[in-house]
Amino acid sequence: MGAQTESTEKTLYDYQLEDLSKIFKCLEESPDDVNLLYQLPTGGGKTVVFSEIARRYIRYRKKKVVVLTHRIELSVQTSNMLKGFGVRNKIINSEVKELDENESYECYVAMVETLNNRLQDKAIELEGIGLVIIDEAHYNSFRKLFKYFEKSVILGVTATPLSSNIKLPMKDHYRKLIVGETISSLIEKKFLARANMYNYDVSLKSLKLGISGDYTVKSSDALYGNQQMLGKLLAAYEELGKASKTLIFNNGISTSKYVYETFRRAGYPIRHLDNKNSASERREILDWFAETPDAILTSVSILTTGFDEPTVETIILNRATRSLTLYFQMIGRGSRILKNKDEFTVVDLGNNIARFGPWDAPVNWQDIFHFPDFYLDNIRSDDDIEREFVYEMPAALRAKFEKTSHIEFDVKEVYKTVFAQGKKSKEVLEKSIEQHAHMCLENSKDVFQARILARELSEEIEFRIKQYSQCIMNNTKNYREWLQEDYERRLRLRISQLFAARM
Repeated sequence: MGAQTESTEKTLYDYQLEDLSKIFKCLEESPDDVNLLYQLPTGGGKTVVFSEIARRYIRYRKKKVVVLTHRIELSVQTSNMLKGFGVRNKIINSEVKELDENESYECYVAMVETLNNRLQDKAIELEGIGLVIIDEAHYNSFRKLFKYFEKSVILGVTATPLSSNIKLPMKDHYRKLIVGETISSLIEKKFLARANMYNYDVSLKSLKLGISGDYTVKSSDALYGNQQMLGKLLAAYEELGKASKTLIFNNGISTSKYVYETFRRAGYPIRHLDNKNSASERREILDWFAETPDAILTSVSILTTGFDEPTVETIILNRATRSLTLYFQMIGRGSRILKNKDEFTVVDLGNNIARFGPWDAPVNWQDIFHFPDFYLDNIRSDDDIEREFVYEMPAALRAKFEKTSHIEFDVKEVYKTVFAQGKKSKEVLEKSIEQHAHMCLENSKDVFQARILARELSEEIEFRIKQYSQCIMNNTKNYREWLQEDYERRLRLRISQLFAARM
């Protein structure tokens, strides 16, 4: 499958070699200070590609290379990869206050903030830099360094060429985008595992958008930290991910801690990790996760980059996001292929699949790069997504209504019929209550058991109320809550009337 590159031990695959020739062709045709962007999916081997670019550039152009990263773990991984390609490099981290003039490094790997501080203080001078490679280029912290490398070629590398800041589009800083292999092609060629994707409908009405364009941590914690959502998460894990190595992504530390407690009480092996853990705690937790076959790790966005644990079998998105980059990064953590692993499971509890499409669906990156505003303005709204929800009664609950052959009730269809007959819209709810009352009656010995069954229908009642509210164009939270209370009260009353009639 792969082809050996000269004088290195590393093997580059055919698609990586094709991308290399595209990038070098573009460099040859462009001026010496061009800014290029290269896209390749998570797991496609971006570090391998740019390490070979660095090697060739140093060898043939006789100029030095700087590689910029935004996390210390990424610096170390990148430095080791470059060494594997025979590129002598030095990491410029917080301990490096100045460069020894006697050292002859041809490549520097630097953290953005550290390098910016050193260059600002004139503590170090980088001369003869022909190429600057920026890993995870969609982050905006790199832009402050561009002014130091105005005469160099800048090559940004990312899986998602969409800026993390909607006000700073990438097309303003990069002249051209080179698109690599697609996710579906990498799956087809057995370089990435196939994702089996499942989604649970979740109402996100209570979530608020922050200034960054994504949902706020506070509103996410309020939604995902409540008992109903924690119960839904645990049930989803037990249905789809049980006894598999699982990563749970949350939007807030508070939610992640609630998740930890919920799973711990249920007797599952789980740890919590966030950016407040020390380096040694983090190492210990990640070692535990790597070594424990059915380990569960709940975390906040800390594991979206620079983390590689190929044995992950299940990814749970216990959060909603409007960031396409984050969506791909989270799912990408499970996509590494192994000898005994060619697929993995994705469980979505944030309507993310409905918002962005399946992980391996085709994406027009050129359009997103050139017209980011158009793309962002057309991301599906939560209202749109929720209009298409279909309630499916859980199997365990359906078993409690086994004597009822038909439990379906299409609120929208019934509303259309009622409306066409010129009747009042509230008749829709009366018909729904009547059906629910008969379901409870058919499956109970007495009125007390029937009322207990009615209480278990609250999730389906909430769904029917939501559909009805959309039909009558009155979808405020207070109105829906009042309708649901009234519905449940009238359902109890109707059950009592039916039992009295039976007696």
